[in-house]
Amino acid sequence: HALVGENGAGKSTLIKILTGVHRAEAGQILLEGHPVVFASPLEAKAAGIAAIYQELALVPGLTVRENLFLGQEKSRGGFVNAREEGEQARALFARLGVDLDPEALVSDLNVASRQLVEISRALSTEARILVMDEPTAALTPREVTSLFVILRDLAAKGIGLIFISHRLDEVLDIA
Repeated sequence: HALVGENGAGKSTLIKILTGVHRAEAGQILLEGHPVVFASPLEAKAAGIAAIYQELALVPGLTVRENLFLGQEKSRGGFVNAREEGEQARALFARLGVDLDPEALVSDLNVASRQLVEISRALSTEARILVMDEPTAALTPREVTSLFVILRDLAAKGIGLIFISHRLDEVLDIA
């Protein structure tokens, strides 16, 4: 689904309601046909909802792998298992059909690659619904085309997408 609206139309508020940051004052959210109310972002995440915001939430000084697993590190005996994380990262990238080096520093990546890291991180949590707020705002037309290929593939694999944009032409193009 796509959501288009001017500034102040409530797009960001909707994201915050879907992700458990705010509570709806009216209406209801149906997930697989059942009404849900999320009291926290953790509840929304546990239900399979992930959001990627326009301002990417990556740590530039960490590697792609470290960003993917930040807060959910694979560890044994108190030590991070970088090998296991790397294997899972490569498998995730293969699933998305993207070529990213898990050990590359995020600060060395272009905006489009950083966006792919965010998408990968969301999918690593087994997200079933991906809410994307202005994902193309800082991308070149070529990068937008590549992103749309990935998004169409995710939709074909059953991942629900909510695409938020100011650009009606993009919404029509992705459909």
